Amino acid sequence: MSAPLTSLDRPNSYIGRSVPRPNAKRLLAGRGRYVTDIRLPRMLYAAFLRSPYAHARIIRIEVDAARALSGVHLVATGADLAKICTPWTGTLDHFKGMTSEPQLPLPVDRVVWAGQAVIAVVAESRAIAEDALELISVDYEELPAVVDLDAARRPGMPLVNPVAASNICFRTQLDSGGVDEAFASAAHVIEEEFSFGRHTPVTLEPRAIVADYDPESGALTVHHATQTPYQFQDLYARHYGIPEAGVRVIAPDIGGSFGMKLHVYHEDMAVVGLSILLGRPVKYVADRIESFVSDIHARDHHVRARMAVDAEGKILAMDVHDATAIGAFSTYPRTSVVEGNQVIRLIGAPYDFKSYRAALEVVFQNKVQTSQYRAVGHPIACAVTERMVDLAASRVGIDPFCMRARNVIADNAYPTASPSGYRFEALSHEVCLRRLREIMDYDALRAEQTELHRRGIYRGIGIATFVEITNPSPAFYGVGGARISSQDGATVSLTPSGEVRCAISVTEQGQGTEAIISQIVADQLGLAQEHVKIVTGDTEVTPHGGATWACRGAGIGGETALQAARKLKANILEIAALVLQEQPAALDVVDGQIVSVATGQTRLPVAEIARIAYFRSDTLPPGTQAQLTVSHHFAPQGYPFAFTNGIQGSYLEVDVETGFIRLLKHYVVEDCGRIINPMLVDEQLRGGVVQGLGAALFEECRYGETGQLLNGSMADYLVPMAMEMPDITIDHVETPTADTILGAKGCGEAGTAAASACVLNAVNDALMPFGASINTIPITPARVLKALNRF
Repeated sequence: MSAPLTSLDRPNSYIGRSVPRPNAKRLLAGRGRYVTDIRLPRMLYAAFLRSPYAHARIIRIEVDAARALSGVHLVATGADLAKICTPWTGTLDHFKGMTSEPQLPLPVDRVVWAGQAVIAVVAESRAIAEDALELISVDYEELPAVVDLDAARRPGMPLVNPVAASNICFRTQLDSGGVDEAFASAAHVIEEEFSFGRHTPVTLEPRAIVADYDPESGALTVHHATQTPYQFQDLYARHYGIPEAGVRVIAPDIGGSFGMKLHVYHEDMAVVGLSILLGRPVKYVADRIESFVSDIHARDHHVRARMAVDAEGKILAMDVHDATAIGAFSTYPRTSVVEGNQVIRLIGAPYDFKSYRAALEVVFQNKVQTSQYRAVGHPIACAVTERMVDLAASRVGIDPFCMRARNVIADNAYPTASPSGYRFEALSHEVCLRRLREIMDYDALRAEQTELHRRGIYRGIGIATFVEITNPSPAFYGVGGARISSQDGATVSLTPSGEVRCAISVTEQGQGTEAIISQIVADQLGLAQEHVKIVTGDTEVTPHGGATWACRGAGIGGETALQAARKLKANILEIAALVLQEQPAALDVVDGQIVSVATGQTRLPVAEIARIAYFRSDTLPPGTQAQLTVSHHFAPQGYPFAFTNGIQGSYLEVDVETGFIRLLKHYVVEDCGRIINPMLVDEQLRGGVVQGLGAALFEECRYGETGQLLNGSMADYLVPMAMEMPDITIDHVETPTADTILGAKGCGEAGTAAASACVLNAVNDALMPFGASINTIPITPARVLKALNRF
């Protein structure tokens, strides 16, 4: 008989309670264990010679002097690694017509971006390996480089891949119908072009890997700073011909990822091959300069948009073209097409209109690859949509809040679908709009803004609604043939001491996975959270699953843990019922004690059940086999995604003499479904907002005409620091998804999704008295002054 199900809403529930992360003190004390900290017996160190050219043919390589250097164990070229590693191609089946050139760990005959790794040296130390790099001679024949996004699309331009027909990786179109008719009948037509600069994740911990191949057993162990150990277990096994069971990937503590550590990097694949060739552990940690020229970059979009609006401000239609550049290859295995695809599918998502047309062009160029980074596509879609809405409000002559209130999808209109084809279960735009207006004290800010204008102080107010994709189903990658799981697995055990161990496939990289999973398990089992140990990030000891990406940790991993814990609780109560000669339904677990449901009387500790099951099973009725370990998997069903929503606001000041922007206050109202840990949700939102503000005002990878990265160091590339950041006020709405018991959606990308959009609107609001307009991100002082005709 099943145990009673614990309510998620009872007063003493761990669900909805702010509790610290279990690993916080350990990390703050400097006791984290990162890949950089790993030292294995007989370990060697890899370094890479990189191309000085954005595009060139490799004519000759001379490595004899490097091989002769004392302490060098191996100098490997692309041809050496091509003998043991099969190539990979960054395409997915559901992106019809998509192309990308096959890739190998190191190039064999041609380099395609400045900074591409060309030759690997393995030595007794990183210093010796770098000394050996100085002794290598490579002759190149420089080829024309395709650098500019718009130029790359023109007929007759040089090709990034000489055997391809063009520099186009992928094209697609969406058309819900009625667009031309809507524009023909519109009272107002708003047209604008937008440009979004490249930026790079700048994680606290760079990419790092230790590959350890044992030639005796044929087993490969990889310590890898990654979000997705199971994905890499599959890839290393397939491309190096090792049985999957013989590959173990361990993801220890990770200093940030933000999507950057999801992808296959040439150096990482090479390190695995180097370990196989040598039969010894090989370590590689990217330095910061290498990170700038080899980590994936993000964004890089040029968007043309039109919006049709009636005389009262009702949106009738949108027509959009997005061209995005992705570097020389599409990344593997998730591709570089996903961002652009999400841009055109999320534009206009919060609003109630039916006629929508969009075209996407994904373009190759001789630069480092771009791919998934926190809030994939969301900031571009949000900025385009929300700037167009503000422009429409100005054209119609109504307040931006009023414009949105007239157009957002009503909270009672769900379920519904966007004109791009996304299906929404339940969102809360109307209540979020009202909450934001209240927490901003919007009318008072407008009055203050007007008064300050009279004194020559120019402040701006910007708002931006957003929709975020979370809890992706197999429709995200599995449908395209990628071996990237949409399910998660959990193994939950009651230990002999009466504590609980949960091994789960979602991974921890600072966002709080250990905290929320332990809260859920403790809540469902009726135990104290400190008695629950969470194990993550090891393919050898945790069940297979999708791990952590696309805001799925709480919504899918948390639901997996919840269902596993309920199964274990039912088993515990069955044993308790046998011991106490009761029915399982008459018992419950509260604060680690078996209690009577009817009276609340304590009967015996859970630890006693564990002792009897493990050590005195002879006292149980014949035929009883206590099952105190439960393994369970869960994959989302129902809606393909659990969409979340919210709205952000920005209050800032623009110095029209210098172009500098001072952020004064930022506001977020967010609906991520059921909130498990409010403190962690707020941390995620604030961190996401800061990354979005960095993109809005500071971060941009700038290239020269020949494809050289001009600001590839922390001395030249700007990231926001604490002193640049405003106070961030956060409020919440909860609309749980009905697709799971837990009802949780994601929140990790929500802060980033709309931050740059509302800053863009706020800057333009501040510049309105001058008739100036900016539609390029990042919004630098130089761009502000140019808009004001002062530069």
